[in-house]
Amino acid sequence: MFMSLTGAFRGRQDTVVANAIQTNPQAVAAQTLAALDRGSAITGLTAPPKAAPGTEPFKFLVCVDGSPQSRAALRFAALRARNTGGLLALLHISEPIDCREWISIATAMEEEQRAEAELLLHDLAGEVNGLTGLLPEIQIRRGPIGSEILAAIREDGDIHALVVGAAPPSQRRGQLISWLASELAGSLDIPLVVVPGNLTARQIDRLA
Repeated sequence: MFMSLTGAFRGRQDTVVANAIQTNPQAVAAQTLAALDRGSAITGLTAPPKAAPGTEPFKFLVCVDGSPQSRAALRFAALRARNTGGLLALLHISEPIDCREWISIATAMEEEQRAEAELLLHDLAGEVNGLTGLLPEIQIRRGPIGSEILAAIREDGDIHALVVGAAPPSQRRGQLISWLASELAGSLDIPLVVVPGNLTARQIDRLA
């Protein structure tokens, strides 16, 4: 699935898109993929051109956690960055551990989480380099996932698109994608790209 949103929805048509992605993101994604195959623009967003000399390269931020859907998102973003002369950044977010009565245990668990995150990002960066030749930026943050994603985008200042993977409805936890869609619509002027985890590598390669 591939869905793009501009930072501020404009008019009734964009409101319909926002509602659709919250109620049935898989269906919206299928329609978007078909449009991409036809070379159509999605919600006013066209594919970024290759970076010309002296211009700022298009930078993709990908949220990764090792899941199949995040790997699909990473493959798409990495290939898209390579094909457009862009840049790639990987973001992993660890949720806070609530263990106030046993601070030492919480600290140990957070250190273990950090080590696992570093290993994951190292492996994913190696995969990206092997696939595209790119050396992605990597970042680890701790906190509520949605809030930390938005904070990372604001603090960086050079992110042009946020790429996340979508799990099947039976596996999806919470409403992260819908929440991000509404937050981005009201506060950030960058597109949100949603990639379904059930796409094959061949399908992703064709779309990127």
